[in-house]
Amino acid sequence: MPFLSYRHALQLKEQLEGTAAEVVTSESEDYAKSIQRWSDTCEKEAGAIVRVTSTSEVSIVVEFAQKHHVKYVVEAGGHSTTGASASHGGIVISMTTMRKVMTDTASRTVCVQGGAIWKDVNRSTMPHGLAVVGATADQTGVAASTLGGGYGWLSGLYGLIMDSLLSVKMVLADGSVVEASDESHPDLFWAIRGAGLAFGVVTELVFRAHPIPPRLFGGAIYFTRDKLPQIIHFANQFHERQDPKSGLFFGFRAHPLVRGTAIVVLLFYHGTQSEGESFFRDLLTINAAEEGTGPISYAELHTLANIEPIPEGRKTIDGTTVTFPLAMEKYLAVYDKLEHISRSYPEIRESTLVFEMIPYGKVKEIPLDATACASRGPYYTVGLLFCWRNPDLDRKIVALKRDVLDILRREIPEEEDHAEIYPNLAGHEFRASQLFRGNLDRLRELKKKYDPENVFRHWHNLLN
Repeated sequence: MPFLSYRHALQLKEQLEGTAAEVVTSESEDYAKSIQRWSDTCEKEAGAIVRVTSTSEVSIVVEFAQKHHVKYVVEAGGHSTTGASASHGGIVISMTTMRKVMTDTASRTVCVQGGAIWKDVNRSTMPHGLAVVGATADQTGVAASTLGGGYGWLSGLYGLIMDSLLSVKMVLADGSVVEASDESHPDLFWAIRGAGLAFGVVTELVFRAHPIPPRLFGGAIYFTRDKLPQIIHFANQFHERQDPKSGLFFGFRAHPLVRGTAIVVLLFYHGTQSEGESFFRDLLTINAAEEGTGPISYAELHTLANIEPIPEGRKTIDGTTVTFPLAMEKYLAVYDKLEHISRSYPEIRESTLVFEMIPYGKVKEIPLDATACASRGPYYTVGLLFCWRNPDLDRKIVALKRDVLDILRREIPEEEDHAEIYPNLAGHEFRASQLFRGNLDRLRELKKKYDPENVFRHWHNLLN
């Protein structure tokens, strides 16, 4: 598809005249800021950025792009490191101003616009004693994390984020607007729960909310390397207990109080301080470099996994899945590999690897073919974030990332029904068959119905 011409940009402005949408082009004062992304690797010179404020405006842009054969992508939270929310020469449909959240206390439902982040949701629900199962970091976008499946601190109790999704409003590839739920377009609703970004632009999501107390138990603890065996021992115990009220993240990153790479632990218990301290007693008795646990609100809990301050420059996110108990030598090998990398390439020191241990009993209750999501197995996700500044390191980072994850990557038989990796962490090197397994054939049939030209292929191409 061609680069959006200036003439077409003017025509697009005319199409949107009388709406609240704003069209930003290379001649606009805020163009440079508008194409900035969380990672510099995803900064591309767009033909135009359209800041939409409504579903009808999204529909106009999609119809225009289709008519003039101009490629387009969608920007919401903007945390993608695969470039899925950036376009060279095309149109970026920016939903960053569509962040309204409405909480209905009577029905315990929450209506969220497609550009919202989880921080917006928590601000709306918490005053009413309600919570939505949301991503563990509140800076991330609601739509993308939900439509790819979604794990949250409450997943042990209520399942994946998308398992609390009741309906969506979305714009299809031809510009038409549809609602998808169990009652309306149920086949599309099946598809968007797990592969939603491959079927259209979701502009509104409605969730079921759950009661939440004002205070929970949680916090962050940092340890030095010599405590790693004790932490691994506790992690294996945590796995055996499978308490749905709990959550444990642990991994490796830099910390000013620790020489070398620190071990970071984030913990959560859906209960009182005494209940949480009792559950995590064996962990809390390990001598820490820094400890900060106690009563915490659900909103505060969601700030623990935020990467702050945000490292400047280039970033890439990847991951894998692991089963427990995990052998001690694998943990030690991963730690030593990351420590070696940070010493050899000091600018990578701000990188992070995290084992995300959310009890999976509730997630597994739902059959694999009940939705498009194939990430419902007896395993945990490992997330890896590499941060660097020098573009000359780009190729080296790919190799280093592979070296780290290969230590942990489990052997997966071809006939296994579960996804090889959580789709929201997967890069474009993964095939659709690895992400959706036995659900892929049905997804491909639905693509013929709802996106026959495969317009929405920038997240993961279901036809590859």
